[in-house]
Amino acid sequence: MEIERKYDADDATALPDWSALPGVARVGAPEHRELDARYLDTPDGALASALTALRRRTGGPDEGWHVKRSLAAGKHETRWPLGPAAGDDEAIEVPGPVAAELAEIASPPFAEIARIRNSRTAYALIDAQGALVAEFVDDRVTAADLRRGVETRWREWELELGPAAPADPAPLFAAADALVLAAGGRVSASGSKLGRALGH
Repeated sequence: MEIERKYDADDATALPDWSALPGVARVGAPEHRELDARYLDTPDGALASALTALRRRTGGPDEGWHVKRSLAAGKHETRWPLGPAAGDDEAIEVPGPVAAELAEIASPPFAEIARIRNSRTAYALIDAQGALVAEFVDDRVTAADLRRGVETRWREWELELGPAAPADPAPLFAAADALVLAAGGRVSASGSKLGRALGH
C-alpha cells in the first residue's frame, strides 16, 4: 500500500530541508533513477473506470509490470517481473498473470495509451534508529498522451511513507506541506502522473 503526497515545483525551486520534518534525523544521499513507464488500457477505458492503472516500467529498484488500484487508504500496487523486452515500435503483450489479475474488471485487448519518462532523484528520510520514515523523490517528467498525440513536461515531488512512518500520518504530511510551501512548491492538484499526462 502506497501512502504518498504529491507536490508541484518549478524547474528552479530549491528542495525543502527534509531534516526539519518531525521524526527525521538525517536525509540520505541522492540516488538517481531513469524511469520509463508505458501505460495500457482497453479501448473503452475499463481500467480507468475502475480507478486502476496498468504499466510496464523499466529502471529503478521496482522495475516490472505494475497494477495500481486507487483505494480510500492509498494506492495498492501489485508487481510482476518485466519479462521480454519491448522495443519502442513494438506492441506490448500483457503477461498472463497480469491479465488474470485484471480479469474481473477488464479483458484484452490492451493497448498503450501513454508513455511517461521520468528523471528521478530519490532521498531516504531516516529516523534516529536508522529506519525509513519516508522517501522523497524529485521528478522531472516527460509524458506523451498517445491517443491525443500530446506531450507535456513538468516537475513533481513525491513524499511516500516508509515502514517507520507514524501510525497517523496527518501531522507529518501537514509539516511536509509547510516545508514545501516555504520552499516555493505547492500541493499538487493531480492524483497521478498518468492522469496528468492524459489531461485529467
